[in-house]
Amino acid sequence: MTKIRVVCDSASDLPQSELDRLQITMVSLSIRFGEEEFVDRVTLSTEEFWRRCAQSRTLPETSAPSPGAFRTAYEEAVADGCSGVIVIVLSSALSGTYQSALVAAESMAQLLDVRVVDSQAVSMAQGLLAIDVAERSLEGASLDELEQHALALRSRLGVVAMLDTLDHLIKGGRVGGAKALIGQVLSIKPLLELHDGLVAEAGRQRTTSRAMASISATAKSHAPLRRLALIHAQSDQVAALRALVADISVEFPMLIADMGPTVGTHGGPGLIGLTWLEARGNEHH
Repeated sequence: MTKIRVVCDSASDLPQSELDRLQITMVSLSIRFGEEEFVDRVTLSTEEFWRRCAQSRTLPETSAPSPGAFRTAYEEAVADGCSGVIVIVLSSALSGTYQSALVAAESMAQLLDVRVVDSQAVSMAQGLLAIDVAERSLEGASLDELEQHALALRSRLGVVAMLDTLDHLIKGGRVGGAKALIGQVLSIKPLLELHDGLVAEAGRQRTTSRAMASISATAKSHAPLRRLALIHAQSDQVAALRALVADISVEFPMLIADMGPTVGTHGGPGLIGLTWLEARGNEHH
């Protein structure tokens, strides 16, 4: 049987347990606080990231992995006797990661067949896509089959999340000061979703509990689901959201994932949401 390696980037927020279980290689994005540069989840843990954010007046910057970082992952696959690699990267509309993975793939073309798939997603929506592809890979699917499968799954991914604070959007210059001030006074909770590979606002709720009910209802409107993951950044609402989706129709047990720096930089602490992969043929649109 030919061995195929699945590679993902750290924007996927995949838990280490899933990386280990499915033998997925993680390539990290970089995070810079002022003059200090860190490697996501390697030289900077998620906990340390949030601690630094709280102390910093400006937002950290994230940058795509270099082609060299991807090339290292591909070379490891060759050394392990793999005949092919499929790379699931975060949305090319959000990052240069896709480009880096492609450049590295072209540099390895003589040695290894590498397919780079733009997930058009981020965080655990991208992560669930990688999980589904990796499970199919372990079942013995060919590289062509895996690539087609990944591309077909993209339209079945969804994300909805609540921002708990507007601080990070203000620091990042993504919300005008006055609008942000009004939001804080009224404690408005903006909801975000993925739209064509970009993060877009999906309405607002006046309270956390209403926002959570809205998140749960949105996910349920896409059921039956194949996979479901709860994502959060140091949120105290995990148990509450779990309870709201306890009765959702989903094939695999729900995963819970810590949101890392890539999305967390823009979302801020307290962010919580759901990502899902719809069951096959669930054409409700």
